[in-house]
Amino acid sequence: ANSTQCCVTMSPMSLTAATSSDEEDDSDSSTKPIRSEKKKNPASLFQTGGDPPKEKKSKKKVPPKGAESEEETPETQQKNSNKKGKAKKSKKKEERPPSPVIEVDNLEEFVLQPAPQGVTVKCRVTRDKKGMDRGLYPTYYLHLDNDKKVFLLAGRKRKKSKTSNYLISIDPTDLSRGGENFIGKLRSNLMGTRFTVFDNGANPDRANADWSNVRQELSAVVYETNVLGFKGPRKMTVIIPGMNADCERVPIRPRNDNDGLLMRWQNRNMDNVIELHNKAPVWNDETQSYVLNFHGRVTHASVKNFQIVHSSD
Repeated sequence: ANSTQCCVTMSPMSLTAATSSDEEDDSDSSTKPIRSEKKKNPASLFQTGGDPPKEKKSKKKVPPKGAESEEETPETQQKNSNKKGKAKKSKKKEERPPSPVIEVDNLEEFVLQPAPQGVTVKCRVTRDKKGMDRGLYPTYYLHLDNDKKVFLLAGRKRKKSKTSNYLISIDPTDLSRGGENFIGKLRSNLMGTRFTVFDNGANPDRANADWSNVRQELSAVVYETNVLGFKGPRKMTVIIPGMNADCERVPIRPRNDNDGLLMRWQNRNMDNVIELHNKAPVWNDETQSYVLNFHGRVTHASVKNFQIVHSSD
C-alpha cells in the first residue's frame, strides 16, 4: 500500500485531494520556515454567521483554523527532503510531533463536524492497491495519526462511473452505496478539475416537503493546471461551508444545479462560504525547482505535496 500523510485541522475530507494526479516533480521542501504571530482567534476566520443547523447539535466547541495537507510516497520515508540539493545532512532532524489523544465516541458525528477547538487533528491517508481490481479502483483509508491509529474513513472509486466518483464510508469493509455505513461521496466533473463532497442525504429530486432530507455539500475543490504544464506549480481552491457563532457548520443544501458551493464561488456569492487556497511554492535557483517548506513532514519531492491555507492567515 502506498502511504500518504495529511495534517488536517478541519473536517477530514482532505481525502478529495488524493485523486489529483500521479506525476512527480521537484516540489522539494527547502524554503526557510516563516514565523507568523497569530494574534486573532483562528475560529473567527471560519465564522460566517448563518442560522444554526437543524440537525443534531454537537456539545463541543469546534472551530478549525485552516488546513495543511501533505502527500508523499513511501519509498524514501526514512529520509527528510527538507534540505537543499546535495547539502550536508543537518544534525538536527525535524520530526513530526505525535497527534494528541482524541476520543472518538461517535465516529459518524466526529468526521462530519469541524475539528475540536484548540486541537490539531493529524491524520494519515493510506492507499491500498492490492487485490484483483484495486490497481484500477484503489481503496483509501483515513486514520488518526497517533498511537491508537483510530480508523476514521474509507473511500473507493465507484465502478461504471463516467467521472471520478468515490464512496466514503465509516466502515473499512463496507463501501456499498446502500450500506448503513455509507456517509458521503466525492464527485468530479467530466474534466476532473472540479470536485464536490456530499454527505449521505438524498438527491434534491427525492426531497421531503421541508427539504430536511436533502444532502449537504461539505466541500468543493477547484483544480487548475499551470501554464507550464505538469512541471509547474498547480493551483487548488477549496470551498467549504462557514460556521455559525456556535462553531457549527452552516448547512448548504442545493436545490438544483444552479446552487451549491461551486456555483456560489463562481458567482462570488460567498455568504456562509469560506474560500481556501494552496500555498504557492517559490522557485529555488539552487535546486532548479519550485519549493515549499513542510517542516520535516514531506519525505519525497512530488507535485502532489500541498498546503491549504486561509488567505487572511
